[in-house]
Amino acid sequence: MKELKLKEVLSPLEQEILKVVWPNKSLKVREIYEQLKKSKKKVALSSVAVLLDRLFQKNIVGRKVETGRGGIRYIYFPLKDKKGFDRTIIVKVVDNLIKKFGDNALTYFDERFSKK
Repeated sequence: MKELKLKEVLSPLEQEILKVVWPNKSLKVREIYEQLKKSKKKVALSSVAVLLDRLFQKNIVGRKVETGRGGIRYIYFPLKDKKGFDRTIIVKVVDNLIKKFGDNALTYFDERFSKK
């Protein structure tokens, strides 16, 4: 069975970052950091930047480059809305269950969901 890798599971701070990005659609790292700072006591700008890069590597957020005073900066945006992201996770989990348990998983799903 291909198990969900640790890198596919979101840390609490990654989850908080996505809660900021989803409704705003497109934000600079500093803008995300400022919003997080309001709700979290201690969070470093560098930590937010690193986690956004990880979310980018996981194909959860996209980014574009903006050039301005002081150099370049990234603008991050969600690749999927919350509902689409949740669906992706559900599909991965269900697929992994079917790969590991085969017909037993399919039988369970059929019994479980045909009742409703």
